[in-house]
Amino acid sequence: MGATRTPRDRWIEEGLQALATGGPDAVRVEALAKKLGVTKGGFYGFFTDRDALLKAMLDAWERESTDQVIERIEREGGDPRAKIQRAGVLTFSSGRLLPIDLAIRDWARREEAVAERLRRVDNRRMALLRELIGTFCSDAEEVEARSILAFCLAIGEHFLAADHGDRTRAQVLARAADLLLNRPREDHSH
Repeated sequence: MGATRTPRDRWIEEGLQALATGGPDAVRVEALAKKLGVTKGGFYGFFTDRDALLKAMLDAWERESTDQVIERIEREGGDPRAKIQRAGVLTFSSGRLLPIDLAIRDWARREEAVAERLRRVDNRRMALLRELIGTFCSDAEEVEARSILAFCLAIGEHFLAADHGDRTRAQVLARAADLLLNRPREDHSH
């Protein structure tokens, strides 16, 4: 979303933040109005009901986590490996999008319409991975395998509590990225 926020966008943004911290049940009109310092009545000038807000929040998340990520990696350029890494960082390392993404994944387990939306977003993300990995890997099965491994690593590492001996998580993730992206082994000891 742009830097200038309309009052409607501010409702959506507060809703996304509430979702990220407390799940869909935390997205309550009264609580959002209080955070925004406005009356609850102002909400209805922008949304017919809470469901309309939830849909607008999903629209904003989908746009930001697919269209805007893709636009940015294309604009910033670089080779396919750099684009994959940048897309992952923008989506799953950001203090902003990651908590929203994880909350939507949890919500999707209980709500079919949200699961459909998540499937669409994840399919776009997988398509991007396939396209970029396909530029340096010609075996279709391997492209698919590398794509799902990269995607699962990007999401799953946030749930992993394991230690890595004398290596840091960052070192292990960097080496995993080298393997997935078919890059020469780099020294990740620092």
